[in-house]
Amino acid sequence: MEHKHAQKQGYVQVYAGNGKGKSTAAAGLTFRASGRNWQILFIQFLKSGNSAELRIMEKLDNIKLVTGQKVNKFTFHMTEEELATAKAENQERLEMARSEAANYDMVVLDEALGAIAAGVIEEESLIDFMKHKPKHTELVITGRGPSDAVIEATDYYTECCERKHPYQSFGLNARPGIEF
Repeated sequence: MEHKHAQKQGYVQVYAGNGKGKSTAAAGLTFRASGRNWQILFIQFLKSGNSAELRIMEKLDNIKLVTGQKVNKFTFHMTEEELATAKAENQERLEMARSEAANYDMVVLDEALGAIAAGVIEEESLIDFMKHKPKHTELVITGRGPSDAVIEATDYYTECCERKHPYQSFGLNARPGIEF
């Protein structure tokens, strides 16, 4: 079956850094591409699936959303059994992205870099996907601390750099509608 955007060239974009805005940028690209009737696969790693933008994505027919972790805690607080389960689930999500990518104009791997750092997906698998994704598919990856090898495999690399945040200034927690 000929893909409707077979003539389009897709690139690899990475939004990284220690500042806020990585997932927001990926969500913005998702909504922009959705407005152009692109087919989008949006997969979250290490997140509980409670961000408000997901409520809108769920309503759009051209976005397939894969989100929400069964264990809603940081990996460094997990038992060995929970960590093994998280690794299996997250690696399965990455493999789903790889196997289904040809059916989509855009694939977003939100917090995939964090999943590498947490040891729940293999960096080599992600880099292989970056290098061998379908030509027409735009691949968007977010998270902190990409390796030099990940950066080398990108076409676009944007770093979000936190200079000031109310959490550090006076302990303000995440706010609905702003951070989630």
